[in-house]
Amino acid sequence: MFFSEDVGIDLGTASILVFRKGKGIVLQEPSVVAIDKDTNRVIAVGQEARRMLGRTPGYIVAVRPLKEGVIADYETTEKMLTYFIRKVVGKRLLFKPRIIVCVPTGATDVEERAVRQATLQAGARQAFLIEEPLAAAMGAGINISDPTGNMIVDVGGGTTDIAVLSLGGIVCRSSLRIGGDKFDDAIIRYIRREYNLLIGERTAEEVKIQIGTAFPAALERDKVMEVRGRDLLTGLPRTIKVTSQETWYALQEVLEAVVNAVKEVLEKTPPELASDILNNGIVMTGGGALLHGLDMLLSQQTNLPVHIADDPISCVALGTGKALNNISYLSQQKQAARRVL
Repeated sequence: MFFSEDVGIDLGTASILVFRKGKGIVLQEPSVVAIDKDTNRVIAVGQEARRMLGRTPGYIVAVRPLKEGVIADYETTEKMLTYFIRKVVGKRLLFKPRIIVCVPTGATDVEERAVRQATLQAGARQAFLIEEPLAAAMGAGINISDPTGNMIVDVGGGTTDIAVLSLGGIVCRSSLRIGGDKFDDAIIRYIRREYNLLIGERTAEEVKIQIGTAFPAALERDKVMEVRGRDLLTGLPRTIKVTSQETWYALQEVLEAVVNAVKEVLEKTPPELASDILNNGIVMTGGGALLHGLDMLLSQQTNLPVHIADDPISCVALGTGKALNNISYLSQQKQAARRVL
């Protein structure tokens, strides 16, 4: 049988997860595309392209077409989506699939239209959008249709989406163009400033994952990691040792922005829903939720219990899977947006 199947896509800045109805998450790949600049031909997509970051010859460029949760390079995003959709559902379909794609709550109408249009051009019969906090909450197992206040903090690669949900909708929200990428940038800047050493994005990400912390008081001991890069004074390769405490110093500014945004949403929350959040706590999703101590930092700063979802990286994709059962609702919600197209 080659009939179409509904598909949900977590179109992330750092990675793409694809949910296929009836099969679960069937694909998880980095949002990276390698292109031959001379012929404009796609050479590699996903994990294979990620391995090329910072290692390509002059005529090949490895790019991440999404920045801060939205499309920065429309043509490359379309090619990437086409590749992943064909990889998941195949080419021989009687009908094109209906696809739900997640977008940050702070996305503009123009940015939403770009995502929808790219999805249609990539092979969707119909394209629907769902806001990331709603999808993340559903993927974390929260019943968003209840008349109960729930707070979700989704820390992705390019954005942090914070929302209070009740009765199937978002009551108040905030979306920061801050996420895992900004954490990496902060580590790169710190090492450059303190050690005159230039490191790449992949190295910074490894430092963040291996020894990064947002709450050093919770560490049993200060972790140490060897970091290799290029000395800015001599131009030669050099190795240094970086500690967890130093990553905390490096991340101070971005962590403060996230904490302040959470507090601002809490300040705008109606009293009845604030009472619910006091009981239910804050639920964290997204890859950034795995940064050591971030949950403890938020708990300390808000005096609220903070829980990390069981599978934070997959929550948004799992939520799109649940939303596939309510496509008619999304159709009504986005009817005006489709008329614009």
